[in-house]
Formats: sequence, C-alpha cells, structure tokens
Amino acid sequence: MTERETTRLVAWSLELRRVHGRLREALSVTRASLAEGAPGEAAARELLLYCHGFCAALDGHHQGEDRTLFPAIAAAHPELRPVLRSLEQDHSMIAHLLGGLRAAVDRAAAPEELGRHLEGIAAIMENHFRYEERQLLTVLETLELAAVPSEVLGPM
Repeated sequence: MTERETTRLVAWSLELRRVHGRLREALSVTRASLAEGAPGEAAARELLLYCHGFCAALDGHHQGEDRTLFPAIAAAHPELRPVLRSLEQDHSMIAHLLGGLRAAVDRAAAPEELGRHLEGIAAIMENHFRYEERQLLTVLETLELAAVPSEVLGPM
C-alpha cells in the first residue's frame, strides 16, 4: 500500500472528526445568534438563516452516513450492525427534532422556545457524535471506500 493510499484510508476518520467539529461550531453560532436576541426583522432573518443552515448541514451529514458510509462499514464489519442501527435510530430522532426547530423558526417562535429546541438537539447531537466516534473512528482508519467525502459525510 502506498503512502497516498494509507493517507486516504486514515482520512475517513479525520473527515468524520472535521465534520463533527464544523457541525458543533454551526450549532454554537446558531445558539449565539439566538442569545444575542437583537430585536427586529434583520435579527429574525439572521436567526432563520443560521437555523436553516444548521438543520440542512446536520440532515445532510446523517443522510450521507445512512446512504453510503454505514452500508460500507456494515459490509466490512458485520459485527457493527447493531451499532449502526443504533446510530440510524439517533439520526431519525435528530431529524424529528430538527423538524420541530424548523417549524418553530418558520412560525417565528419566541426565543425561549427556539432555545429549548436547540438545547434538545445539542444534547442528543453531542451524545450521538461521541458514541459514533468511540465506535467507528478505529474502523474508519482502515475503511476502504472510494467516494467523495461530501457525499459520504454531507456538504460541510
């Protein structure tokens, strides 16, 4: 195996960490925008933009994992199928929570309600990311998957 091939193999674990880091940062920016709470139409539009951007990024990440990454892991490591099912269940729960946040943003809910949505998403998301990293990073260091990172881990 060449050095370049080794680098590509290890890169999946690095890519996952990078995407998780960017999603954590996107959530932080969204929460900060809500906390600033400057009144007015411009502030509402900014919050709407952050929330929709964060929701789209997190949804895209999970869809890419479900569509491409998890089937590749299951094929290479069938013993991890229960872990992958658990992660997919998390994805479904997070998608439901994101739908609630989108609906609240679209109806211009009060900042307190938006904050509750973000807190719930943050708690589940962080727990999910930590579990995923504990269970999959070692596997990702050796996973042979010829694909574009944005298709596998979402457009971040």
